[in-house]
Amino acid sequence: MVKNEVLALVDKGEMLPLMEEFYTIQGEGFHKGTAAYFIRVGGCDVGCHWCDVKESWNAATHPPTTIDAIVNNAAKYSNTIVVTGGEPLTWNMAPLTEALKAKKLQTHIETSGAYTLTGIWDWICLSPKKNKLPQGIIYDKADELKMIIYNKNDFKFAEEQAAKVNKDCILYLQPEWSVKDKMTPLIVDFVMKNPQWKVSLQTHKYLNIP
Repeated sequence: MVKNEVLALVDKGEMLPLMEEFYTIQGEGFHKGTAAYFIRVGGCDVGCHWCDVKESWNAATHPPTTIDAIVNNAAKYSNTIVVTGGEPLTWNMAPLTEALKAKKLQTHIETSGAYTLTGIWDWICLSPKKNKLPQGIIYDKADELKMIIYNKNDFKFAEEQAAKVNKDCILYLQPEWSVKDKMTPLIVDFVMKNPQWKVSLQTHKYLNIP
């Protein structure tokens, strides 16, 4: 297939720049402890300085892969499929999720919400970032709000974002891994004073699994 044809299929969401795919335990948020198959899509311009997968940012370094190949691999391992990035909503997620749902798989997404929401999702984890805020209807659709706490100013940002989500959205505060020893006690104190929030930890890192 020639390059222009590949790019056209990527634009349609019929191929995606696949960084990696792996079967593991969901370590964060509401579904922590659940076996899940992760699809990590390349491409992100949100630019979080503390991002632990910066190698995902440049979509051009990750091979365009057909939706059929991605879905067939995923179906071998789990009924719960988590699409993450990078920023997966950089791309049209409709073809991928339609193919996953055709196999009766549960579709979860982890997103900053910086781009228009596409796709059919059973669970939306919204994790807003200051430098490229969520857009569109995703505040109304989010099932959980996961706010990463890197410094004290992030608590104010978390409250601002929580005011925008729907009433059923579950609120989580998660320490950024590199400052977890410093920020976790502050998060615990905040949650005890504001019990509408819950603590999320990256338990997969404590378990030393992907």
